[in-house]
Amino acid sequence: MSRSARLVPAVASALALALTGTGCGGGVHGTPGGAGLRDPYFPKAGNGGYDVGHYALTLDYTPATRRLTGTAVITARATKDLSAFDLDLAGLHVDSVGVDGRDARYNRAGQELTVRPHDDLREGRTFRTTVRYSGVPRTLTDPDGSAEGWLTTADGALGLGEPVGSMAWFPGNHHPSDKASYDIAITVPQGLQAVSNGEPEGRSTRGGRTTYRWHTAQPMADYLVMVAIGHFDITRSKGPGGLPVLTAVDPTQAEASAGVLARLPEVVKWEEDTFGPYPFSSVGAVVDRPDDAGYALETQNRPVFPGAPELGTLVHELAHQWYGDSVTPKSWRDMWLNEGFATYAQWLWDEDHGGDTAEQTFLSYYRAHDDALWAFPPATPSNAAHISASPVYERGAMVLHKIRQKVGDEAFFALLRAWPASHRYGNASTADFTAWVQRRFPGKDFGEIWKDWLYGDGRPAHP
Repeated sequence: MSRSARLVPAVASALALALTGTGCGGGVHGTPGGAGLRDPYFPKAGNGGYDVGHYALTLDYTPATRRLTGTAVITARATKDLSAFDLDLAGLHVDSVGVDGRDARYNRAGQELTVRPHDDLREGRTFRTTVRYSGVPRTLTDPDGSAEGWLTTADGALGLGEPVGSMAWFPGNHHPSDKASYDIAITVPQGLQAVSNGEPEGRSTRGGRTTYRWHTAQPMADYLVMVAIGHFDITRSKGPGGLPVLTAVDPTQAEASAGVLARLPEVVKWEEDTFGPYPFSSVGAVVDRPDDAGYALETQNRPVFPGAPELGTLVHELAHQWYGDSVTPKSWRDMWLNEGFATYAQWLWDEDHGGDTAEQTFLSYYRAHDDALWAFPPATPSNAAHISASPVYERGAMVLHKIRQKVGDEAFFALLRAWPASHRYGNASTADFTAWVQRRFPGKDFGEIWKDWLYGDGRPAHP
């Protein structure tokens, strides 16, 4: 039960007025920030009225009891005068909430944690919210049936977030449009490891428990945050240009993973040659057991794999570091900008390494008469369950190949480098991409490609 539910009636009535925006503090007449950003597929995801700059997460997890204790310190800037604001948090018990060192009133409804600071927040003000919480975190089920959130593993847990699973283990503004830097400290029973994004910042052991600290300086969307707890063989090495490489592999997967992970630096070098400089401060991979998660995920810096990955999957997930992680979609409708580019990276890898050319791959998909491929346009998945379906991946890649056919190889490969460079660490929509392509090639008409391949229903008449 939330703190607000225990208030005496008179105070509860005052809180209700405050949460509707009729209260004010410090001369600011604020209004609530709003729950949900009206994403076309996840309308409750994210929240209005503020922009997060940094998350400091302190987590303590015991696999034997599955209990998680957490403190989230969220530094944000108000984008309007605020009397209240929401955070996304699914399950777990909220123990306390404070804003800038003062207790804040709060209440909960579904995934919304509504916070009323002691004084209203003026537009432009940077403020710090501290949420202390605890409980057994949930495993959530995506609209497509896959599991996300907090996944219990044979020896620990996996915290995964795409599309909205991160709210199962920390409160925040859980929408890809609000990226932030992160500091994550994870305490586990001594003998286990805890791996996350970014750079390791040391570990310490006290009272039979070990704390692992990780820092991610570059902006990261919440769905790309990852925590892996368990037994891992952790290897550190150097990649192209001295880029730090860190891999964490479940011992049961070490032998099967050794060959493909040995090629990780080679893949990164090829992708740098193709897509431009690697956008982050380190790279790597987490390989857990096949039953721990049913899918690979492009978590920032080091993707997560369910068992030893195939080489093509490694190419795909590392390509996401440019397309999806550095340049992140503005909404979940724009997923083809992630998956289309990463799928096309696999086509290009094959083309450059003795396999089919991208043209041959394109034609094989076109001629296959696969109804699922043409079920909906890549730019407008029919519903939330389809944002990871075949049209978003393969047909998204076909859009890129049509652009290549239109502009020629030299201009196209320059485009592959220029798009992530011009939108580095930011967000972009499909409309941003099509307008950017048109500005880049003012003498070319892309209308047919957008109409038939990107937004059109069914299989185009001609390849």
